Amino acid sequence: MKEKKENPVLMRVDGVLSDLGAAAGATGRLEPVYAEHADALHVFRHSCAHLLAHAVVELFPGTQYGVGPAIDTGFYYDFLTNNPFTPEDLEKICRRMAHLVKQNLAIRREVLSKQEALDIFTQRGQLLKVELIHEKVEGETVTVYRQGDFIDLCRGPHLPSTGLLANFKLLSVAAAYWKGDESSHSMQRIYGVVFPTREQLDSHLRFLSEAKARDHRKLGKDLDLFSIQNEIGAGLVLWHPRGGVIRNEIENYWREEHLRCGYELLYTPHIARGELWETSGHKGFYSENMFTPIEFDNTEYQLKPMNCPFHLVIFKSRTRSWRELPLRWAELGTVYRYERSGVLHGLLRVRGFTQDDAHIFCSRDQILDEVKELIRFSLNILKTFGFTDLDVFLSTRPENFVGEPEEWEMATNALEQALRESNVAFTVDPGEGVFYGPKIDIKVKDVLKRSWQCSTIQVDFNLPRRFDLRYTNESGQIERPIMIHRALLGSLERFFGVLIENYGGYFPVWLAPVQAMVIPINDRNTAYAGQVQQEMVRRGIRARLENRSEGMGRKIRDAEMEKIPYILILGDEEEKQQNVSLRIHRRGDQGKMALEELIQSIHTAIKEKTFA
Repeated sequence: MKEKKENPVLMRVDGVLSDLGAAAGATGRLEPVYAEHADALHVFRHSCAHLLAHAVVELFPGTQYGVGPAIDTGFYYDFLTNNPFTPEDLEKICRRMAHLVKQNLAIRREVLSKQEALDIFTQRGQLLKVELIHEKVEGETVTVYRQGDFIDLCRGPHLPSTGLLANFKLLSVAAAYWKGDESSHSMQRIYGVVFPTREQLDSHLRFLSEAKARDHRKLGKDLDLFSIQNEIGAGLVLWHPRGGVIRNEIENYWREEHLRCGYELLYTPHIARGELWETSGHKGFYSENMFTPIEFDNTEYQLKPMNCPFHLVIFKSRTRSWRELPLRWAELGTVYRYERSGVLHGLLRVRGFTQDDAHIFCSRDQILDEVKELIRFSLNILKTFGFTDLDVFLSTRPENFVGEPEEWEMATNALEQALRESNVAFTVDPGEGVFYGPKIDIKVKDVLKRSWQCSTIQVDFNLPRRFDLRYTNESGQIERPIMIHRALLGSLERFFGVLIENYGGYFPVWLAPVQAMVIPINDRNTAYAGQVQQEMVRRGIRARLENRSEGMGRKIRDAEMEKIPYILILGDEEEKQQNVSLRIHRRGDQGKMALEELIQSIHTAIKEKTFA
């Protein structure tokens, strides 16, 4: 085996990542970790967060540095400062960070007494760190890291020196609240990325550029699909007409497929009496995500955060028999959850959204078949939208759970067997089930290979027990049904955001708000163009007539900017021959075609939901 030329940047001691310095005196099993190792990237990010804080406090004396974690997309650090950071400030910070990299400062781990640490940070005016020591440190010692004159409270591990951090980039500044508490300090959060090599950094920056171009918030505005406006409220989505067309198509497809697969559709209110949420347990377990109750007629009502309790009450509304099971009930139900303003993000994190909910009530011996069908159904729906690259997880019993262990074992085995019999590769996620039962999560990967949570299948023992659901079995005995929660798309809002970014705004024909644009070359061709447009509309195609007094080039360019799939150019020759000149978005001119042939072609693309 060829010997490595570079030095390790970390060490694994008995399987645990450690600094090189801390590992020097260790007596356990030692394994070197090099910069290219996947688990070194998290440490690169964490060390670069410290480098960022070091540069900021040197450039802006008096700034307090709060927390600076590594995250999946890079790192950030939160600062308490009198003035917001400007783009010019970021440039200065980058230059100072590069200077600190060139100095190749050693990053040293030290263990201090709790009082020593308090004294150091107090003397430096870092009162946020003092607060963290009081809150987080339970013992009598504190671990800190030093590089030059900079010191930070941290458990580590870290790289051996700042010289390894040359390949970084600061990306943006955002507002944040100290500890996520809106009543606390308003912080400045600086985001950045870092990689072991320049090639990795450049590749990631190209990815970020493509992701920025696909940002659903930008495209949502450019294509006039949706908006979120202060007059309405943060996290509350306004679907514009063009976005409404897409939502309607998604909903129609969703309903058709559910009816085809034996589901019945439910509709439930947006509010309910407070007692319902006490029975369901939401008031006890979920109250921080629920809006303030509304009171009228001396009764407390609550905006619904979930659809489940309504479905349970419908099940309980009359006597049920084993002959009715399984009951498959589905609802596009709008729910309301209080999310802190700091985590709201376009369509991906909102306060009011429509879940594509379904609940299956079945007997224990029906769980396997129902879950297998749910897996098939979920994969088919996702494939229709173009998602075939998936990650599937089986989440098992957490430490805090309700129900009997044998119930959990039975349900977990059923989920695992269903996945295996469905030939679906999966990863076990130990202890990540919800408190009421195990679950299957399906995450889709978009064209940029980003992972998005979509479908979930959850077995629930808890709610049927809390609502005392019963049915009569074949022997005339009373039994309690099993409840399976299931969402395929997650929420329409979030799924729409994912679709916008996955497609880059280029929606397939069946979803496109405008499927065809009809453009007359001259005013004398407008009547013929109008006839063509009306015939397409009559035949179920969303066609629009473009008869503005603009040049042809401008009209075609605007249609391309709107990402309209089919552009029909009609002049004297087309009118004489009663055909059309066809231009397909991103493919250019296709030549002349008979209108009937084009309509049939569009109908085929719509029916088959193709992506061409």
